[in-house]
Amino acid sequence: MKNPTQQELATIDNKLSKRFIKLDPAGYFIIYLDRENGLICAKHYSNEINEKGLAVDPETGKPIPVRGKVERTPTAIFTGRTAKEIGMKITEETKPCPLSYLDHALYLGREFVRAEMALIKGEEYIQD
Repeated sequence: MKNPTQQELATIDNKLSKRFIKLDPAGYFIIYLDRENGLICAKHYSNEINEKGLAVDPETGKPIPVRGKVERTPTAIFTGRTAKEIGMKITEETKPCPLSYLDHALYLGREFVRAEMALIKGEEYIQD
Protein backbone atom coordinates (compact mmCIF):
# COMPACT_ATOMS: atom_id res chain seq x y z
CA MET A 1 0.00 0.00 0.00
CA LYS A 2 1.43 3.37 -1.01
CA ASN A 3 1.74 6.33 1.32
CA PRO A 4 -0.92 8.96 0.66
CA THR A 5 0.15 12.33 -0.70
CA GLN A 6 -0.35 15.55 1.21
CA GLN A 7 -3.08 16.49 -1.30
CA GLU A 8 -4.90 13.18 -0.77
CA LEU A 9 -4.83 13.69 2.99
CA ALA A 10 -6.08 17.29 2.60
CA THR A 11 -8.95 16.02 0.41
CA ILE A 12 -9.99 13.54 3.11
CA ASP A 13 -9.91 16.22 5.82
CA ASN A 14 -11.78 18.77 3.68
CA LYS A 15 -14.53 16.24 2.99
CA LEU A 16 -14.83 15.35 6.68
CA SER A 17 -14.97 19.05 7.62
CA LYS A 18 -18.18 19.39 5.59
CA ARG A 19 -20.14 16.70 7.47
CA PHE A 20 -22.98 17.50 9.87
CA ILE A 21 -21.73 18.11 13.38
CA LYS A 22 -24.01 17.77 16.36
CA LEU A 23 -23.10 20.75 18.54
CA ASP A 24 -21.89 20.25 22.09
CA PRO A 25 -24.45 21.57 24.59
CA ALA A 26 -21.57 22.25 27.01
CA GLY A 27 -20.43 25.12 24.79
CA TYR A 28 -17.82 26.02 22.22
CA PHE A 29 -14.24 27.33 22.08
CA ILE A 30 -12.55 30.10 20.12
CA ILE A 31 -8.86 29.24 19.76
CA TYR A 32 -6.13 31.80 19.10
CA LEU A 33 -2.43 32.38 19.72
CA ASP A 34 -0.77 34.82 22.12
CA ARG A 35 2.59 34.96 20.35
CA GLU A 36 4.07 37.55 22.71
CA ASN A 37 3.73 35.13 25.62
CA GLY A 38 4.12 31.92 23.58
CA LEU A 39 0.65 30.61 24.46
CA ILE A 40 -2.19 28.71 22.86
CA CYS A 41 -5.42 30.26 24.14
CA ALA A 42 -9.02 29.06 24.10
CA LYS A 43 -12.03 31.08 25.16
CA HIS A 44 -14.97 28.93 26.24
CA TYR A 45 -18.52 30.12 25.66
CA SER A 46 -21.73 28.58 26.91
CA ASN A 47 -24.60 27.93 24.56
CA GLU A 48 -27.88 26.12 24.31
CA ILE A 49 -28.95 23.99 21.35
CA ASN A 50 -32.37 24.83 19.93
CA GLU A 51 -34.87 22.47 18.25
CA LYS A 52 -33.17 23.07 14.87
CA GLY A 53 -29.79 21.97 16.24
CA LEU A 54 -28.41 25.52 16.23
CA ALA A 55 -26.27 26.97 19.01
CA VAL A 56 -28.09 29.89 20.59
CA ASP A 57 -27.05 32.52 23.11
CA PRO A 58 -28.52 31.39 26.46
CA GLU A 59 -29.35 35.01 27.35
CA THR A 60 -31.03 36.11 24.11
CA GLY A 61 -32.10 32.82 22.50
CA LYS A 62 -30.69 34.11 19.20
CA PRO A 63 -28.54 31.83 16.99
CA ILE A 64 -24.80 32.37 17.33
CA PRO A 65 -23.33 33.16 13.89
CA VAL A 66 -20.62 30.87 12.56
CA ARG A 67 -18.69 33.73 10.96
CA GLY A 68 -18.14 37.28 12.03
CA LYS A 69 -17.53 38.89 15.36
CA VAL A 70 -19.85 38.11 18.25
CA GLU A 71 -19.79 40.18 21.42
CA ARG A 72 -20.13 37.65 24.23
CA THR A 73 -18.34 37.14 27.52
CA PRO A 74 -16.44 33.85 27.76
CA THR A 75 -17.18 31.57 30.71
CA ALA A 76 -13.46 30.77 30.94
CA ILE A 77 -10.16 31.41 29.17
CA PHE A 78 -7.66 28.55 29.02
CA THR A 79 -3.98 28.90 28.10
CA GLY A 80 -1.11 26.50 27.60
CA ARG A 81 2.36 26.42 26.11
CA THR A 82 1.63 23.14 24.33
CA ALA A 83 -1.39 21.33 22.95
CA LYS A 84 -1.13 18.76 25.73
CA GLU A 85 -0.93 21.38 28.48
CA ILE A 86 -4.04 23.30 27.40
CA GLY A 87 -5.89 20.05 26.73
CA MET A 88 -5.15 18.74 30.24
CA LYS A 89 -6.24 22.05 31.81
CA ILE A 90 -9.61 21.75 30.05
CA THR A 91 -10.25 18.03 30.49
CA GLU A 92 -8.54 17.20 33.80
CA GLU A 93 -8.32 20.39 35.85
CA THR A 94 -11.70 22.00 35.14
CA LYS A 95 -14.73 20.71 37.02
CA PRO A 96 -17.16 20.27 35.52
CA CYS A 97 -15.37 19.65 32.25
CA PRO A 98 -16.65 22.12 29.61
CA LEU A 99 -16.93 19.30 27.03
CA SER A 100 -19.66 16.71 26.82
CA TYR A 101 -19.02 15.09 23.43
CA LEU A 102 -16.00 12.94 22.59
CA ASP A 103 -15.92 14.21 19.00
CA HIS A 104 -15.66 17.75 20.37
CA ALA A 105 -12.69 16.73 22.51
CA LEU A 106 -11.01 15.08 19.50
CA TYR A 107 -11.60 18.20 17.41
CA LEU A 108 -10.06 20.42 20.10
CA GLY A 109 -7.04 18.14 20.36
CA ARG A 110 -6.45 18.41 16.61
CA GLU A 111 -6.88 22.17 16.70
CA PHE A 112 -4.53 22.56 19.66
CA VAL A 113 -1.83 20.59 17.81
CA ARG A 114 -2.35 22.78 14.72
CA ALA A 115 -2.10 25.90 16.92
CA GLU A 116 1.07 24.58 18.59
CA MET A 117 2.70 23.92 15.20
CA ALA A 118 1.77 27.42 14.00
CA LEU A 119 3.24 28.88 17.19
CA ILE A 120 6.50 26.95 16.76
CA LYS A 121 6.83 27.74 13.05
CA GLY A 122 5.73 31.37 13.34
CA GLU A 123 2.85 30.70 10.95
CA GLU A 124 -0.68 32.05 11.00
CA TYR A 125 -3.25 29.95 12.83
CA ILE A 126 -6.87 29.89 11.68
CA GLN A 127 -9.28 27.65 13.56
CA ASP A 128 -11.06 25.08 11.38
